Amino acid sequence: MFKAILINKDNEGYHSAVSEVDEQQLPVGDVTVKVIASTINYKDALAITGKAPVVRSFPMVPGIDLVGEVIQSDSARFVAGDKVLLNGFGVGEGHWGGLAQKARLDSSWLISLPESLTPEHAMAVGTAGYTAMLCVLALQKHGITPKHGEVLVTGANGGVGSYAVRLLSKLGYQVVAATGRPDESDYLKQLGATEIINREQLNAPGKPLQKERWAGVVDCVGSHTLANACASTRYGGAVAACGLAQGMDFPSSVAPFILRGVTLYGIDSVMRPLADRVQAWQHLSEILSPEDFNAISQVISLDEVIDTASALLAGKVQGRVIVKM
Repeated sequence: MFKAILINKDNEGYHSAVSEVDEQQLPVGDVTVKVIASTINYKDALAITGKAPVVRSFPMVPGIDLVGEVIQSDSARFVAGDKVLLNGFGVGEGHWGGLAQKARLDSSWLISLPESLTPEHAMAVGTAGYTAMLCVLALQKHGITPKHGEVLVTGANGGVGSYAVRLLSKLGYQVVAATGRPDESDYLKQLGATEIINREQLNAPGKPLQKERWAGVVDCVGSHTLANACASTRYGGAVAACGLAQGMDFPSSVAPFILRGVTLYGIDSVMRPLADRVQAWQHLSEILSPEDFNAISQVISLDEVIDTASALLAGKVQGRVIVKM
């Protein structure tokens, strides 16, 4: 038996609870992992609270991230004792995820934990930091360097935004952070933001072309915020879009892309190829230090997950949450 957050939907409705689960209930997979730590992401919070139809089958163990130690393997890639890391691939939605003391997984979803990262530091990063790194790599591959000017990060107080601010700052970029929580400006400045702007400057309908300002953008918000970010990106600049906190719509025009040569990169972290995952995590392990992880994260137990999920959706959680097993 092991402990897990178990989500059920039955005649009594939708409910989540910390439950004792028999190992025989674990789903099919070629690697069984003793989970050391997991996280709570926005998607996990939606699944746990039932605020959106994230879960595709019941019962379900949420948790799109995990790090753990292999205890049984039928895969040639891993042996017992290996430390492994997982982000995405529908885990926590259609396949039991990381908010449990054990998990059984497909080995093709796993990568080895970088040697320089502890399990806790890897989960301080989680899908949020990994997605932020993919965004930064997209801007770099586009050719945007610190000398090109300011980079905007929207939704900067969230997990992805926090890591985007920190990564860009450590790489020498001048970062402008947009947030709906201006009272937390000190936190963003500690991460390296050189300027804080209120999200209200970006989240209302705007002109299709606006004054050019941003060399690049990491957008975690979508909707009008993304449209305005594109409209104010400088000629030849790039926008990496990875979130939809404001909405899935994109009320914009082709003007920034045709008249200013702006490029919009869609950043998917869920089904990313293995080589991209390994590259992103290697960069994360080289750029970030223990101080960075501590500044961005907090640690809770499995018993605190359900309450924390509600707080996250209410905008009351800053940075990243590590769930230690």
